[in-house]
Amino acid sequence: MQELPTAGATVLALLMLAAFALAWGGVWFIRKGERQKGVLMIVCALVALGNVLIWTI
Repeated sequence: MQELPTAGATVLALLMLAAFALAWGGVWFIRKGERQKGVLMIVCALVALGNVLIWTI
């Protein structure tokens, strides 16, 4: 397995932070009563997580 260069690892780390922030924001929006925005944010977080998994496996 080939290691990622430093820039690639940094991008993946930032993408993971963004995914966690999107998931947290999605839950927050759902609790606030704006279900559609919350679900879309959670879906976006899952897509970001899927991208990270594809690039690391």
